Amino acid sequence: MFVINPDQYSLPTYRIGPFTTGDLSRNHLLPESDLIDAYFQERFAAKEYVYTVNGRQAIDIALDSLNLQKDDVVTILTTSGNFYISGCVTSTIEKYCKWSREMLPQTKAIFVNHEFGYPYPDIQKLKEYKLPIIEDCAGSFFSEDVDKSIGDVGDFVVYSFPKMFPLQIGGLLLSNGQGRLEENDQISEKELRHIKNVLSSQIGVREKIIRDRISNYRYLRDKFASLGFKERFQLKQGIVPAVFMFRTDGMNIDLSELKKYFYAHGVQCSVFYGEEAFFIPVHQALGEHDMNYLTEVMRSFLKQSAR
Repeated sequence: MFVINPDQYSLPTYRIGPFTTGDLSRNHLLPESDLIDAYFQERFAAKEYVYTVNGRQAIDIALDSLNLQKDDVVTILTTSGNFYISGCVTSTIEKYCKWSREMLPQTKAIFVNHEFGYPYPDIQKLKEYKLPIIEDCAGSFFSEDVDKSIGDVGDFVVYSFPKMFPLQIGGLLLSNGQGRLEENDQISEKELRHIKNVLSSQIGVREKIIRDRISNYRYLRDKFASLGFKERFQLKQGIVPAVFMFRTDGMNIDLSELKKYFYAHGVQCSVFYGEEAFFIPVHQALGEHDMNYLTEVMRSFLKQSAR
């Protein structure tokens, strides 16, 4: 059985990313390795790259290189077209200029968010604007679209490692080489060494990471379907999901209360604001019993709400 409504001092911890407390010691004991650099050099052969402390810092460096003025606009486009966008993105843009969710005469750059592992459709068409493009692949490290253009179109491409790997820090910024990336002095040697060691150990099992995330998604999709929920994004060939998102349309669910309820049970989650949709973890560190627990928390909330 699973304990529902546990003592708040004895909660489990399920994060959106795969990092667990046990990874502290595992990561600490890893041997030094630069294998990840060989992987990046092969995968991103035509681009320069620099490590960052996190995805936000990568966005910051990209924006800083564009020489934006305060009245300029960065237009944000997302896979879903929903207005939901992380405050990490908007607050970073606001350091330099304004932002909008539509193309304007003042638009001087395009920020494309491949949401939750799902590629923005027809990104190649954005080249017609002849504006700098920043691709946010924070949750889409392994995802591919039909023509394999995700992460290949942008003048800059941003990745966030904790969303895909058992890491607490780390990001990557790619450049198409038009403006040479300088070495990032905001990340310490110890931090960089730690990031490389963990990534080097993880990249060798990337096929398992991909396989487990897809398998976990399908498992949760079936479990939540039994409760009456449908997936928000369709899982297609090439997609490696960052979360499991489900629709709550027509079910009269208070999503803010659902978020509180999951957090009260140790589960990091969020509302897909602007829609009746909600997301929970789906990462490779989840086992069958973990996903059954997530399902039971949802089932418990529904029973409580029906009283």
